[in-house]
Parts: sequence; structure tokens; C-alpha cells
Amino acid sequence: MREKHIVPLSKQVIDLIKQFRKLHNNPDFVFPSRINPNKQMSENTLIFAIYRMGYHSNATAHGFRATASTILNEKNFRADVIEKQLAHGERNKVRTSYNHAQYLPERKDMMQWWADYLGKTKVKNN
Repeated sequence: MREKHIVPLSKQVIDLIKQFRKLHNNPDFVFPSRINPNKQMSENTLIFAIYRMGYHSNATAHGFRATASTILNEKNFRADVIEKQLAHGERNKVRTSYNHAQYLPERKDMMQWWADYLGKTKVKNN
């Protein structure tokens, strides 16, 4: 979007980024375009990856965000922290004027919890 968004990374993601850097050695993008490495990957790349994994018409990238939000809320992470991580803006205009918190320590802990949770989660084959 138009605003800078800080994204705390889990240990697992940091390790993956290090591996990606070795593959394509591009200091500007973690996920460069396959066609033009001087540009970022297309916004369609995620949906096409989801299709190739066999989830066509069954899942979307936005749906994964909704699933994450639901699980994190059920695990009692604070709503403000979850919404900030998802880059959702505050709807209350007065609160927006005064609250500029990033909740970085809580978001870092939450993203590490999320990575650990996903690492333990088994996918059931149909």
C-alpha cells in the first residue's frame, strides 16, 4: 500500500530469506521477478502458486490472512497487534490521530508463535 509497513520476522523466515539470497543474490528484493530480476515478483504470483498446489477455487491468499487472523484471535493475541501485523488501518479517526504504536515486541513474539504453530501443523491429504 502507500504506507511503510514494518514486518517482524520469525527465526524460520529469516533462515528462508538467507537461503533465497543465496539462490538469486538480489539485495533489492527477497522475491524478485523471474522475468526481470530488477523488479519485484508479480502480485499474481501467490494466487498462481496456490492454483499449482491444487487449491484452485478453494483458497486465496486473502483467505490465508483471514485464517491467520482467526487463529491468532482465538489464541488471545491482542486485536490491535493482529490488525497492525495485517497492515489494517484504524477506523476510528480520533484514535488514528493519537495512536501511532507499532506494537513491534508483541508482533515479533506473535510471528514467532505463528511460525512455530505452522511448523507443528500437519496438512491432511484428501
